[in-house]
Amino acid sequence: MDDASHHSLRMSAVQQFDVVVLGAGISGLVAASILSAQGNSVVVIDEYDHVGGNHMDWSSNEGYTFDVGSLIFQDDSPLLRHFPELLERYVPIEPTWGRLNPQGKITIYPISVRDDIIGAGPIGVIRIFASVLYARIFQRRMENARDFARFWIGSYLLHRSGLGTYMRRFYGINPEEIDLDLARKRMLWIADYASLINLIRRLARRKRSTGPKNRQLARPREGFESLYRSAVLRLESGGVVFKLKTSVRQLHKTDCGYELLLDEGTLSSARIVSTVPISVAERICGNGQTSALNTITLISLYFSFAGERGFPQSIIYNFSHEGSWKRLTVYSDFYGRVADREYFAVEVIASTATTPEEAEAQFRQHVCANGLFRGDLQLEGSHVLTNAYPIYSKGASQIAAEAIARLKSFGIESIGRQGGFNYQPTARVSTIDVETAIATS
Repeated sequence: MDDASHHSLRMSAVQQFDVVVLGAGISGLVAASILSAQGNSVVVIDEYDHVGGNHMDWSSNEGYTFDVGSLIFQDDSPLLRHFPELLERYVPIEPTWGRLNPQGKITIYPISVRDDIIGAGPIGVIRIFASVLYARIFQRRMENARDFARFWIGSYLLHRSGLGTYMRRFYGINPEEIDLDLARKRMLWIADYASLINLIRRLARRKRSTGPKNRQLARPREGFESLYRSAVLRLESGGVVFKLKTSVRQLHKTDCGYELLLDEGTLSSARIVSTVPISVAERICGNGQTSALNTITLISLYFSFAGERGFPQSIIYNFSHEGSWKRLTVYSDFYGRVADREYFAVEVIASTATTPEEAEAQFRQHVCANGLFRGDLQLEGSHVLTNAYPIYSKGASQIAAEAIARLKSFGIESIGRQGGFNYQPTARVSTIDVETAIATS
């Protein structure tokens, strides 16, 4: 066989697509929807054996189904523009939010005027306002998230409310190390709460009836697979191909675009859209560059419980100065009890507890000390998730921007929470960000 015949035979064995989308999370699914609607042949590749990315769940033999994290959707989400079939699969819920404050009380999330300010007593109130006044006059220079929060609510309330501690617990680093740009983008609610005029407006809104609100929704009781199956079917009916549980070993440039060497086989494409972590995209390029970008490793603990739990809310954030856990979500409030037991998940950042065993021991000790979950508390399981979300340390956004620019020069469009190193707290934000990125690419 001559070289020309061998080349022709090899090319016929290589699957060819217009666009490869790396990652089958929300960003990847939305990207595939947009690109397919534009008339492209699209293949979606993911190392996971499921779609939805970090939207994943775990079920016990007893029938408890837990999420990794606390995931709530809305019926006016732009995600439904792409996948309207999801709406009928969601479960309508009425979640309530609370927080455990440093004084050991379950109170309003994120800030309670009654408990955090008035509850400080006359001297405490004076200290709060004096601290705010001092910050506005002498601490106007802001270099990190702590400076940002201190400027708006003062050092005393920042500590008393537990917000400073929660910032460290959520972002995995001290507030002084958190990027200021992130604080300005994602913590503007602090400035809102620090405004007396806005406070009066909020109180007035509570007293009068409001117009229609969007419905809060959760995934189906049986888990995310049944939810996203309808999205996959819609995309596949439009010609999108899914290759799950598949790794890209190497990505090469060719005269016609790109060639991807997978675990099994090879495919070619004229365009690469990546929603996977930047480090993964850099690795498959083989350019020898790895950016110093860190991500959160999240430990999820899954409990069942019978007894008095000590709070009525569905979701509780830990703003106290002790304990490694950051949030718990009572899923039985949404889906009902199983065998007359409640079930909930607890999230712990791995920097504060390195193993599920350590996280469980710390959680039990902490909730016992605060009078929560008095009764039979059983651990049903646990999950450790790497690359849960980026760590937004000072300078990380610039490092990410430079890495994304290098990937772009290679031809990879890196977008989404992981690919764009963007903080995306909801599917709504993820969808809008991808729509914007694809439209401007």
